[in-house]
Amino acid sequence: MDIRQITPRYFVSPQIDPADMDALRSAGITRILCNRPDAEVPPSHQAAAIRAAAEAAGLTFAEQPLTHQSMVPDVIAQNRALGADTQDVVLAYCASGTRSTIAWALGQAGVVDGDAIVAAARNGGYDISNIRPALDAPFI
Repeated sequence: MDIRQITPRYFVSPQIDPADMDALRSAGITRILCNRPDAEVPPSHQAAAIRAAAEAAGLTFAEQPLTHQSMVPDVIAQNRALGADTQDVVLAYCASGTRSTIAWALGQAGVVDGDAIVAAARNGGYDISNIRPALDAPFI
């Protein structure tokens, strides 16, 4: 697993495996947020399989599939409500972690300083400087 910390309670990663749940729970994760559409993965790694494994391990599971085209204000607001706005320690995942990071960043836009958003993503290993101009005004 390649878990990357964005904030003290928000982590992102590439695709996870159902067998990862005990390790995620041991790492302090309490909620899994699936941002990867099922069409991108085989049935063994689709949301239903990850949900079943997460819930069996005592983790909360939420699903908000994202594509670059679906990152519109309503979807980003829902993604934020399912992840960053909870009291859980969240692991959001997609193919590489980039979409989950961008969705988190857009959800923070206009609330957190844009440079701080870019820095948090960079500290987690994601370069989102290309969306920096969009982070000064609220996206949602």
